[in-house]
Amino acid sequence: MSHHLRAGELAEGPWSLLLTPERAGWTYSGLRVLDLAPGQSHTFATGEEEMVVLPLAGEGVIVECDGERFELAGRPHVFAGVSDFAYVPRDAEVTVRAPRAARVAFPSARCERRLSARYGPADKVPVELRGAGVCSREVHNFCAADAFEADKLIAVEVLTPGGNWSSYPPHKHDEDHPGQECPLEEVYYFEVADGPAGPGVAYQRVYGTPERPIDVLAEVRTGDVVTIPHGWHGPSMAVPGYDLYYLNVMAGPGPDRAWLIRDDPAHGWIRQTWNDQPVDPRLPMTSGGSR
Repeated sequence: MSHHLRAGELAEGPWSLLLTPERAGWTYSGLRVLDLAPGQSHTFATGEEEMVVLPLAGEGVIVECDGERFELAGRPHVFAGVSDFAYVPRDAEVTVRAPRAARVAFPSARCERRLSARYGPADKVPVELRGAGVCSREVHNFCAADAFEADKLIAVEVLTPGGNWSSYPPHKHDEDHPGQECPLEEVYYFEVADGPAGPGVAYQRVYGTPERPIDVLAEVRTGDVVTIPHGWHGPSMAVPGYDLYYLNVMAGPGPDRAWLIRDDPAHGWIRQTWNDQPVDPRLPMTSGGSR
């Protein structure tokens, strides 16, 4: 399977995007996206995967799982602010209902422990401004390892102003080096802001090592996915004039749920230049969350 999947290529049944670990060709990470019409609902089983129900656009959804009911306020679109969310465990039946039209993402991870279904309020989501200058971006750590409990799943949102470089310097997490790097399969799901003449574009780079080659330089648009089983990834390039959003979904075999990365040694020096640069004044792009 190609590592760059365009919008619609992974549509199946009610899902506008259905990326299971099997479809990705790996073991843990997955992602689903569901578009619901006003009044529409969908019921499904989580199976061996834990998930987060994350509104992307619309006026909120109702989530029912394990006798719990969560009313998610959501947001008009991904550039409008931080969203609340719900965590649903493996081996559960979940119903998602949309009083009005909504688009919802379900980042997922195959896991072993069954945790309780829970609500994640938007005002508790840690918001981080990362980098500086043209490498400035905004990160919503809603399901980061140190922000919200899960068994395997790590998921964050990144907003990058038009013209900036994100996921930079290039880094990887495909080997086990205790305290330095841990293996994680990663999904990038993209949305790009429209311009006055139509939809925007962005670019994603992934490259490997001689021992484990991979070579992706993709023009990405709203609804596209890039899967990263291994290799250096970055930059994610927001084209001037078009703000960029991506949802990162990660999980791996390690006993500890952690995000440990190693920079490409050819480019890691760029981090030192941030000390003398201000953060892009366009950030934060959204309101809400905790800082």
